[in-house]
Amino acid sequence: MLILDWIVLGAFVLALVAFIVISMRSKDKTSTDYFLAGRDATWLAIGASIFASNIGSEHLVGLAGAGASSGMAMAHWEMHGWIILMLGWLFVPFYSRSGVFTMPEFLEKRYNKESRSVLSIISLVSYVLTKVAVTVYAGGVVFKDVFDIE
Repeated sequence: MLILDWIVLGAFVLALVAFIVISMRSKDKTSTDYFLAGRDATWLAIGASIFASNIGSEHLVGLAGAGASSGMAMAHWEMHGWIILMLGWLFVPFYSRSGVFTMPEFLEKRYNKESRSVLSIISLVSYVLTKVAVTVYAGGVVFKDVFDIE
């Protein structure tokens, strides 16, 4: 069975590489196409992309552990997703009409270049100190338990 697993994995990787190469050749190479999918992505593709970008090893370790120790207490993050939908319906049309890609770009249009730089720096530092650090640590916990590393 081990050989079959490697064959299936190899076939998947080759198919994925072929799909990427074909997609890259058929698309325009602009930043709008790269970051915003040419502004013609469906709601399902956008939602799946946001979900996949947000899920990591910290969810596997953290939410499972918290749920096991305290029940449904940590599910409040997932159960209140409807609030994000409401905020999206309220704010997305406004930002879409402004033609910006990011919040820092919006601040630059609204105020000045310094506000864009400040928000960019705050966002990057907070992301590295919170999301990236926790994801790396949780990934280490998973590897330690899966491979029995001390």
